[in-house]
Amino acid sequence: MANTKKSLKNSKKVTELVTHPLISQLNHFLSRYLKPNQHVLLALSGGLDSTVLLHLLAAAKQTIRFELHAMHVHHGLSPNADAWADFCMQQCQLLNVPIKVVRVQLDLNAKQGIEAAARQLRYEALFDFKVSGIAPDFVVTAHHQDDQAETLLLQLFRGAGVKGLASMGCIDESRRLMRPLLDISRQTLQEYAEQNNIQWCNDESNDNTQYERNFVRHDVMPVLATRYPSVKSVLARTASHLAEANDLLDTLAKIDADKLLQNNSLCLQDLTGFDLPRAKNLLRWWFSQNQLAMPTSEHLNEIIQQLFNAKADANINIQLQHLSLKRYQQRAYLCAERLAEPFDMTWNGEPYLNLPNGGQLHFKQVVGSGLALKHGMTKLRITNRDGGERFKPDVLRPTRTLKHLLQEASIPPWQREHLPLIYWHDTLALVPNIGIAHELQATENELGLDIIWQDI
Repeated sequence: MANTKKSLKNSKKVTELVTHPLISQLNHFLSRYLKPNQHVLLALSGGLDSTVLLHLLAAAKQTIRFELHAMHVHHGLSPNADAWADFCMQQCQLLNVPIKVVRVQLDLNAKQGIEAAARQLRYEALFDFKVSGIAPDFVVTAHHQDDQAETLLLQLFRGAGVKGLASMGCIDESRRLMRPLLDISRQTLQEYAEQNNIQWCNDESNDNTQYERNFVRHDVMPVLATRYPSVKSVLARTASHLAEANDLLDTLAKIDADKLLQNNSLCLQDLTGFDLPRAKNLLRWWFSQNQLAMPTSEHLNEIIQQLFNAKADANINIQLQHLSLKRYQQRAYLCAERLAEPFDMTWNGEPYLNLPNGGQLHFKQVVGSGLALKHGMTKLRITNRDGGERFKPDVLRPTRTLKHLLQEASIPPWQREHLPLIYWHDTLALVPNIGIAHELQATENELGLDIIWQDI
């Protein structure tokens, strides 16, 4: 419920806020990372941290040009949940900030725990938000220095590696996340709120030490602070150092990926030439690029063991959340499991076609390559393999079975099942990643139709 020591009627309008270093600090941060007229969405819980950030952002947008919206995610876990939603709407109305309240249904028996399940639903709602069909440039959260210190300790207790220990970054462009308060202590935020008569809500669950973070906050941190008064800022600084180290590891992984990674498949022959830590670093980076959670050390060692030491013809299929890790002819692949359902479609000039199996075909008019348009490629039939097809993409070589050509091109078996075949009338005209029927290929100065298959 709302903090009764502060009255909403006494909340000062943004133009009347007392000058505070926080304002100039936030303005400097936003000026560094925001481009003019970009759109930010604030995750507003109604607690001290996000409410102070709401007031700071409302003040900042008077001098820095950006659009500000807020979202309150209503989990329905507390008897005060409706009051918090009402409070957030009142605060936004006071500051003329558009707000959306999103109600989510939380699974109280979620395997990952209530905290993690609530966080997942919250971020899903935030990243799904759109204004006139356009997503915000950044989702802004009010994580601060104390949160950073607690996160580092929690990651230590879980045995995390460098990436986990780096904790949270102030900016994460790949996820469109912005955390402008990471260098600010909670005490500073509270002093600011009290100085400016800003009201906020107190969530009673924050006192429940059955939750990991609350245990660290209420039982661990006070003990450490009696011996090390600056422990929170020191831990936050350590997280910053680890973030720099993680950036260097990512840079190394990108250098290695440029040599070993092609079409989201990894060359195992070259990977085995790396020492073990470097190979693990590249695998972790590759998994992260595919939105996979990091495997445990034991699981990663098992993965490397299977990739490096299994027999050449072994059928490796390791489930990693929403993707499967497979191996074929000294390459490792990350791919989604899906059924190979038959389909039969017609292309009528669209720039792209979504295939029933989740892939996509892109069509582009070019000169000197692709299907020769002089034959009148107005309609093309697109279907999947039926078996027994024969194909001749090279005029100097004989007609061969498509099965043989796919094997020769090292197309993995699971991709062959979903491979779309493009027919012109009754002629197999084009097979993605294999070629074009030799008699239908555009010559050097002819207009052609280029067709690219993007598998998922």
